[in-house]
Amino acid sequence: MGGFFGVVTKKDRDCVFDLFFGVDYHSHLGTRRGGMAVYGENGFTRSIHNIENSPFRTKFEHDVNEMKGYMGIGCISDFEPQPLIVKSHHGTYAISTVGKINNIHEIEKLLFSNGNSHFLEMSGGDINPTELIAAIINQKENFVDGIRYAQELVDGSITFIILNEKGIYVSRDKYGRTPAVIGAKDDEYCVSFESFAYLNLGYHDYKELGPGEICVITQDGVKTLVAPGNKMRICTFLWVYYGYPSSSYEGLSVEKMRCNCGKYMARRDDVKPDCVAGVPDSGIAHAIGYSNESGIPFSRPFIKYTPTWPRSFMPTIQAKRNLIAKMKLIPVHDLIEGKKLLLIDDSIVRGTQMRETTEFLYQSGAKEVHIRSACPPLLYGCKYLNFSRSTSEMDLITRRVISRLEKEVTKEILEEYANPDSEKYAKMVDEIRKELHFTTLRFNRIDDLKKACEIDEDKLCTYCWDGKE
Repeated sequence: MGGFFGVVTKKDRDCVFDLFFGVDYHSHLGTRRGGMAVYGENGFTRSIHNIENSPFRTKFEHDVNEMKGYMGIGCISDFEPQPLIVKSHHGTYAISTVGKINNIHEIEKLLFSNGNSHFLEMSGGDINPTELIAAIINQKENFVDGIRYAQELVDGSITFIILNEKGIYVSRDKYGRTPAVIGAKDDEYCVSFESFAYLNLGYHDYKELGPGEICVITQDGVKTLVAPGNKMRICTFLWVYYGYPSSSYEGLSVEKMRCNCGKYMARRDDVKPDCVAGVPDSGIAHAIGYSNESGIPFSRPFIKYTPTWPRSFMPTIQAKRNLIAKMKLIPVHDLIEGKKLLLIDDSIVRGTQMRETTEFLYQSGAKEVHIRSACPPLLYGCKYLNFSRSTSEMDLITRRVISRLEKEVTKEILEEYANPDSEKYAKMVDEIRKELHFTTLRFNRIDDLKKACEIDEDKLCTYCWDGKE
């Protein structure tokens, strides 16, 4: 995953302070690289740092005092170093991207056949996706045609911002799977992935880009260059997990949507635990919604220790991720021992961490551990966002269980397992429950999940749960 932020200020006011904090507010979206590029009287300056073992703020504190300019873009990335600075027939520009390109090798071959001479390889031999997007844009005679060409060529999803001497170009991906929002204050503007990132900097909501929309932000204002398309498929998982609680997408806050999820789960449940708890941090609002609806007390039987621990999925080795996840949770034995606990997490992916958490609660004296997932069973790997580094759908516990239950797994078979009213669905859930040692297990239903979003369900991407594009 990843996030971005950009700022255009008046020429007599430096933008770096706003840029620094705006980018930092996206730190929950990436763990590998951070970067800032600024344009001012002396042209471009840029800085990129590895943030795997230190947060963005500590790595860039020195740069804030050195960089000067009245326009800038920055990003948090879970993969590639960016923003990149590119020199082409369009002039010099900086570019940063968020998304996933499934046909990267096909595009690479196309560009080579069109005369592109080379790409710089990253470690492991991969091409930087941001460099690839720049190369696509450079195939056309102007920025707008190049940006539109990139959106048409990419199979997957790509949202990006470009900074040149004129201003910041922002392009939301073709079907709006990820957000892009513009804020304003005193004739100055910012653009952000997360809508909350500019609030404490004094900006107010100005405009949320529609799917495929292209805008340019200059000191004269905001201009739409390409109108939004009619088809939207925003990632529903943004609300369930990715987004920060204070963010909003399409007019609905993350916190409210998660409370809605808990409310709908409670309405269908019949267990009577002593308390409801959420797996920190993204499961907490789901649990509060469940508690408010059911009347079962909300509790915090364990506390997440975060001051020195990186995010649990940061290491590339799964065993290390599991160990870090376990070590971050500190038990409160008074709230565990002898208790029947109902625990809500945002999702169950591989199942390893939830099994570890359940065993940890039993070892701490829990009498029962009932597990609820705030989203339906994940049956497909995401084609549109870098949600997971998994290379196979068999990493999903659902697919492993289904492969044991079925001689052959077809699309039609998976459709049955996606149906919460089918016998196959019930069997899969029970097999997962037994494998992970839960007292009971239930997943949020996909129809309830859609209701929790409070927008037209045709605008929601639910591919990872039902395979529908």
